[in-house]
This record gives sequence, structure tokens and C-alpha cells, in this order.
Amino acid sequence: ILMSDTIPCLLSPWSEWSDCSVTCGKGMRTRQRMLKSAAELGDCNEELEQAEKCMLPECPIDCELTEWSQWSECNTSCGKGHMIRTRMIKTEPQFGGTACPETIQRSKCRVRKCLRGPGMEKRRWKEAR
Repeated sequence: ILMSDTIPCLLSPWSEWSDCSVTCGKGMRTRQRMLKSAAELGDCNEELEQAEKCMLPECPIDCELTEWSQWSECNTSCGKGHMIRTRMIKTEPQFGGTACPETIQRSKCRVRKCLRGPGMEKRRWKEAR
């Protein structure tokens, strides 16, 4: 009777390394080989798969922004004016990520008509009664 550990493992050559598991940044790649000898000839403790780290160019990081703020008050107390709202950049774009869009918006606003000259308010008040 042969001792099981006297039979050498018959192994196929290693396969080519697989592609990296990611398309950018840090990932893993693997390669395999096959056991060619029959299993009943004894246990084979050789490794059949190997893995290693792989590194591809950095992934693009897109610009990230906070939500818009509330609109500001109108900048005039009467007549036409404007109001603004803003948002902050949370993440600057890197490695070819999408650029940041506008971080400030203006909008027209209109407050009640400006009264011209003295006496306008009194006249209006009389008409309203």
C-alpha cells in the first residue's frame, strides 16, 4: 500500500491573472490552477487559487454640493430688487470628475410699489375707507 503523501500533486500551470476587480482605484485579481491527479490518490494541499492586490488610476471624484439655502429677503423695501440663495461645495472634483455648477443664484423680486412724494399714503387711506 502506498502512503498518500508519497504521490506528488499533479497540477496544471497557473492561469493568467484575471483583470483587476475594479475599473479604477484599488482592487484584487486572481489566478487559478487545476488539480490533475485523481482525488482518490490522496489529499493535495497545494493552493489552487491565488489573489493579489491591483491598483488602477484613481477613480474620478465628482463635485458634491450642499442643498440650496433658503432664498434671502428681497434687497429692497419697495419696488424691484433681487434675492439670492447659495450652496456650498462639499467635495471638490478630482481626477477628472464633474466640475462644480453654480453656487449662487439670483432671482428678481418685487415688493409693494414705492410711494412717491408726501401725502400719497393719506389719500390712499381715505379711498380705502
